[in-house]
Parts: sequence; C-alpha cells; structure tokens
Amino acid sequence: MSIANSESVRTKVALCIGPLEAAFEKLWSHDPLEQVVPPYLVLLHQLMRASVPLMGRGAEVCEKLAATDPLARRLGAYYLGHIEDERDHDAWALEDLASAGYDVDCALSIVPSPQLANLVGSQYYWLNHHHPIMLMGYITVLEAFPPSKQRVDEIRDRSGVPEAAFRTLRIHGELDPTHSAEIDDTLNELPLGKTHLEMIGVSVLHTCEWLSRSVQSLRPVEFLARRVR
Repeated sequence: MSIANSESVRTKVALCIGPLEAAFEKLWSHDPLEQVVPPYLVLLHQLMRASVPLMGRGAEVCEKLAATDPLARRLGAYYLGHIEDERDHDAWALEDLASAGYDVDCALSIVPSPQLANLVGSQYYWLNHHHPIMLMGYITVLEAFPPSKQRVDEIRDRSGVPEAAFRTLRIHGELDPTHSAEIDDTLNELPLGKTHLEMIGVSVLHTCEWLSRSVQSLRPVEFLARRVR
C-alpha cells in the first residue's frame, strides 16, 4: 500500500532530526543563558534573510522548467506563495534585537559561519544545477519544530533577556504549524516519483546536519551587548 508523499518526507525528518534537537537542548542548557540568546537571534536573522531569495530563485527555475517538467508550475506557485509568508521576517529579527537593547550594527557585522554558508549554499547549488524540488526538504525541516510558548517563556525567564527580543520567535511558533500543513498539502498534490522523494530526503538529511552544526558553532559574542540593563 502506497503512503502519502508528505508521510514519506516526515518519516525522513523524524529519522534525521535527533542530533538537531540535541544541539538545541545543549544550547538552551548553557549557563549563563543570556550569553547565547543574542548570538542565536543573530543566527536566526542570518537564516531568515536567505529565505525569500532562495524561494525566489526556486520560482525562477520552476518557470524555466514549466514547459517540460510536470512539477514545475505547482512547485513554483508554492514558492511564490511562501515568499509572502516569510517576507520581512529578517527585518523583524533585527527590530527585536534593537528593541531589546542590542547593538544591531554589531549583529550585522558578525560573519555568518561556514556551517551556515554550507546549509544555505547547498540549496542554491541544487536549485541551479539539479532540481528545485530539493528546496522542499530544506523548508520542511525549518518549519518542523516551532518553539512552544512554554519554551520561549522558559528561555526568557532563565536568561533575563527582555520579552521584546522574542517577538519573531513567538510569531514563528504560531505560524509554523500552519506552514507545515501547507507543505504537506503541496507534497501530496505534486506527482512525485521515487527519485523526487530521494532528492528531498537528501536535502532533509543535509539540512538537519548543517543546521545542527550551525547551532553547535554558536559562541557568546562579547561586543553584542545590551545598551541598557
């Protein structure tokens, strides 16, 4: 009996996500926690600012393939729609840092890690030189584990970081379950073959591994300090 495309992809995520969850548990057990919350918010901004350009490129490639690839039109439409869901979230993250009293210029001066560049850059390679369906694995993982209200409350309370810093994180906690359902609907509507599912699986595995490494690479940043305490 065949299983839904979304179930196949979610099974791959479940098999790969353990080290990523462990990386987050280690991050949030850091003492003092205030040292790692701002670098994590910077990482979040660095990741978010790649989202719209990535999906925009995915939509462009789909448009070029539309005449010959049965996936292209529906997949491109999904990317264009999700761009509107994610637009300006990177700017929100910077606003949150500023509202909480952190130095945004310092945040922007932090060079993204090689781990993050590997995570995002691989998607550009696969989009341009293989097939845009692979971006679905990346998006699926990023939307797969929204922070719960309770976890954000705990991080805020233990770190002493102002509530203003967590606005974007809370919004994603509310929106990501809906986005995950839209991903499932899209995967199930697409005429995916075994090869397509294998490609998505490669992207899922790579995304889990390199997002985990990106989180593990975070270190306290002394010059990213609150101006007002």
